[in-house]
Amino acid sequence: MTTLRSVTVPVGELSSTIGLLEYLVLDEQLCWIRRQEGLVGFGETARFTSSGPDRFARAQDWWRSLLAHAEVQDPLEAPGTGIVAFGSFAFSKRSPFESRLVVPEIIVGLQDGAAWLTYTTTDPEAKLNAETANAALARYLEDLPTYRESDPADQVLPGMLSEAEWKNAVARSVAHVAAGDLSKIVLARDIAVKLASPLMASQVLRELAVRYRDCWTYAVDGLIGSTPEMLIRVQDGRAEARVLAGTLDRATAPVDDPGYAQRVLAGSAKQQHEHQIAIDSLTRSLEPFTSSMTSHTEPFVLELPNVWHLASDVTAELAPDGNGAVPTPLTLVEALHPTAAVCGFPTSVAGELISELEHMDRGPYAGPVGWMDGNGNGEWGIALRGAVIESPTDVRLYAGCGIVAGSDPSAELEETWSKFRPMLEALGLDRPSAVPLRSPDFASSRAGS
Repeated sequence: MTTLRSVTVPVGELSSTIGLLEYLVLDEQLCWIRRQEGLVGFGETARFTSSGPDRFARAQDWWRSLLAHAEVQDPLEAPGTGIVAFGSFAFSKRSPFESRLVVPEIIVGLQDGAAWLTYTTTDPEAKLNAETANAALARYLEDLPTYRESDPADQVLPGMLSEAEWKNAVARSVAHVAAGDLSKIVLARDIAVKLASPLMASQVLRELAVRYRDCWTYAVDGLIGSTPEMLIRVQDGRAEARVLAGTLDRATAPVDDPGYAQRVLAGSAKQQHEHQIAIDSLTRSLEPFTSSMTSHTEPFVLELPNVWHLASDVTAELAPDGNGAVPTPLTLVEALHPTAAVCGFPTSVAGELISELEHMDRGPYAGPVGWMDGNGNGEWGIALRGAVIESPTDVRLYAGCGIVAGSDPSAELEETWSKFRPMLEALGLDRPSAVPLRSPDFASSRAGS
């Protein structure tokens, strides 16, 4: 096992206006940012990959062994200081996508106005102090990328299913719900973006972090996005989650009706039903690990630049096990994933139908993404409103909808476009007026997924 050596040091004040955004400068970077605070990682000191049903357990074992052999100097001992791993996990246990944990060489952190720098190395001779940490960071900031302009030759192309085929899949899903096979299924689709010149991921991340500052902007190994949904946040023995289910597109809303979202979302039996399924799914899975748990009696309307959601926050006190240890973030992630909000209910039935109806491998889309530290703290969101960078000029976007009784295929298709909008805007693209039925270059490349 590799021995990690790490030092965390406080740094001077960062700009209150842009915070960590000034450090989003490289295309191969790790990040977790909300309201300009969070963590930004540079380089790589250690990595773990795994696939299959035991991917979470194997990652947990690797992380524990790594920490057991580590030399850590962390006078701050705050959430996100010391050795930190960023992670991304496949949505499906059957996916060939390799779930991964990555420990960066350098992390710049900012929380509640306090900033720090963590330097982690495998070099047994390296000095662990503020000078070496700042010198390591400076090496990553020497060559900064230029700005990419949108090009008329940039294309938005269909994914594995055409719009008509996907609407047919929605109709089949509604039929399964009507037959009593399940009460909800979350059906996703993909679209492909082919750029005329190489993507600049750092630019896209900055755009997302500014436009969607109340979401969590993430980047792990080419998986980028800005999610509104927190799967689980663990800090000092306390767990929090944010559940979303129920969506309303702001683009089609009347401009002179301030109560529109509350009336249409909160007043919709369909939307309330979908949301309740998601809440029940999460609290049922979280309960065995808690001593107490609270959630909103009624969901609130979460306002984002592109959509409104019905949202509920759940807070729980974690219960120690027989050895006095509280559950780790990865233990909770494994227990909670997949939630009804991204899979359906019952999840086992919905998962099988998803594989049959979507005709694609979701990879890391709708899987857990986030970070954890060596002291049991962590934040894991659900990889939504994002994309996978497949090559410097090829980007694949994903969006899904909760299908319940009464879902309309055309309305669900429009909802996916509202959820594609954050990434399309960050890429400098608009929804095409007409999408071809097939894109041979992209569809053929994923036919076996």
